[in-house]
Amino acid sequence: MSITQQYLLDAYRAHSLGEPVPPAPGTHDRRVVREWRGERRLRAVLAGRPVRHRFRDALGRWRRRPT
Repeated sequence: MSITQQYLLDAYRAHSLGEPVPPAPGTHDRRVVREWRGERRLRAVLAGRPVRHRFRDALGRWRRRPT
């Protein structure tokens, strides 16, 4: 069963029982990723490691690359 089929089944059940419909798949993805990133940064600080910005660091290396 796909995610969409499961969501539709859950929405149908909620509607028939008079309960609120669950959020659609992917609705809170940005918030989850933002919280996960914040948790990783917090753990790095608590462990005494520098906070890494992997994407930003990679872009900086790419821009400074000699041509």
